[in-house]
Amino acid sequence: MNLAPESDLRVSLVQADTVWRNAAANRARYGGLMRPLAGQTDLIVLPETFTSGFGNEAIGEAEDMHGASVAWLRALADEVGAVVTGSMVIAEAGRVWNRLLWAEPGGGLLWYDKRHLFRMADEHLRYGQGESRIITRCRGWRVLPLVCYDLRFPVWSRNRVPEGGGCEYDLALYVANWPSARRYAWRTLLRARAIENLACVVGVNRVGTDGNGFHYAGDSAALDPLGQPLVELGEQPQVVTVTLSAQGLRAHRERFPAFRDADRFVLNAN
Repeated sequence: MNLAPESDLRVSLVQADTVWRNAAANRARYGGLMRPLAGQTDLIVLPETFTSGFGNEAIGEAEDMHGASVAWLRALADEVGAVVTGSMVIAEAGRVWNRLLWAEPGGGLLWYDKRHLFRMADEHLRYGQGESRIITRCRGWRVLPLVCYDLRFPVWSRNRVPEGGGCEYDLALYVANWPSARRYAWRTLLRARAIENLACVVGVNRVGTDGNGFHYAGDSAALDPLGQPLVELGEQPQVVTVTLSAQGLRAHRERFPAFRDADRFVLNAN
């Protein structure tokens, strides 16, 4: 039974004020924040829609998978020698998607399309809905990457029990543009997802005020499987690297194997 990875994982949380609807400016801003991390981290996490900000207006600047921003992300992963992840507005197959990209050194690229679209901003009317989640790996850690509003839906985040027992993933990631008006929910739900899934959780949010006047308080955080904060960021732009403990995760799952009593189910994404 695989209860935990063998080695620790260094994760960098990049919390910044995304420039409204200006991909080139955001590539420059986030690139400048990430390049000093070369050789110092294994995984870099950016906010949701980090090339544009979150809004239906961003559809007009949607890039495709062969565009400048995807190419830049892949090149940067090579340059810093770490996985880089965050979401962008991507046009493909006649639709626009809020797509989390997972760029690996050496050219590997995976993606996840946001499942839960924020209807209070009419995202569900303008964006395509993702149909499946992915679980990928980084230095032996099994990682579930999700996007913003997904955080509110515990079934989609559930750490299901695979054949042979144990846990399906070790780390859940949430990239977000989560307004400060709902910051209590953000902070509370991140803790809940860690506790109920016996997994580490990292949530990266933006700061500043966007072009629609919504303010973002940041509150990016890395949590251990008990829901206790390893690091909590404030309201200012910050880049913080935290080490997730493989031994600590294993010890908690051995000491408190609640997954043995978990309800087994099949997830129907339709």
